[in-house]
Amino acid sequence: MTQFNLTRRVMMAATVAALSLGANSATAEQVVDSIHFLIPGGAGGGWDGTARGTGEALTKSGLVANASYENMSGGGGGKAIGFLIENADSQHGTLMVNSTPIVIRSLTGVFPQNFRDLTLVAGTIGDYAAMVVGKDSPINSMTDLIAAYKDDPRGTAIGGGSVPGGMDHLVAAMAFKAAGEDPTAVKYIPYDAGGKAMAALLSGEISALSTGFSEAVDLANAGEVKIIGVTADERVDAYADAPTMKEQGIDTTFVNWRGFFAAPGLPEDKLAMYQDAIAKMYDTPEWEEVRGRNGWVNIHNNGEDFRTFLEEQEQVIGDLMKELGFL
Repeated sequence: MTQFNLTRRVMMAATVAALSLGANSATAEQVVDSIHFLIPGGAGGGWDGTARGTGEALTKSGLVANASYENMSGGGGGKAIGFLIENADSQHGTLMVNSTPIVIRSLTGVFPQNFRDLTLVAGTIGDYAAMVVGKDSPINSMTDLIAAYKDDPRGTAIGGGSVPGGMDHLVAAMAFKAAGEDPTAVKYIPYDAGGKAMAALLSGEISALSTGFSEAVDLANAGEVKIIGVTADERVDAYADAPTMKEQGIDTTFVNWRGFFAAPGLPEDKLAMYQDAIAKMYDTPEWEEVRGRNGWVNIHNNGEDFRTFLEEQEQVIGDLMKELGFL
């Protein structure tokens, strides 16, 4: 049985980040005039929520005067990366959000660039993964989902907001492998972020949706889904009713990091300002409110620390994808 456990490493990083923060939050002073957030996927996805949540905390705390947002879907995130690289000189006011898929998709060759082609600003959060079903679904647990799959493998499709072999697919494959099933046989249907995948779930086109935990919490709070499994070691306070995979006998844990990148060639003084604003954000009550409601884990990796973290992930994920047959 395969267990993909990045949780311990991520939690250690979160502890270090927490210890580095001051005990008291002072009134924040403006560090950056404005930031334009480039989001490589559609509205309602994890990238969208991370960029808008970070922008909310930065502006409400006063660290950044103005934030704007642009959704640029396409190519599994590759369109936004290509745009940032090709228009580097005019994009010094832009931060692009990304996450584990920038590692996965470069490994699989979905796009030719990788994180080394960008300016690394900072890793900011971790978000667990979750499996959800529609609110009226007869499936109420991972046990039910696996049983439905055994009954009708081709009729029990799993959806996700990433390309085949991408992160949502990988998480579903890990869960099914840990449950004793062939991970490469699971029928996976990709969608472009939240809205379309949710429509497919409610119409019955898919039986379950593999997604980020923060997205799952929003959908559950809206009464649209039931969360049947979370890839955390223990239940998460942001939605304590959601059972973990582990407590259901599925030995899988996973945390998806999310962070920010800038155009190649970004001037050092600009980079330092962005990094300073993000570092100071962790001390603010505005950030804690955003983080808490989303169930995110604080992970703060600046610059070269971020690069080291990504290179380690590249190795671990590459090994896992080979084991699961995706590479």
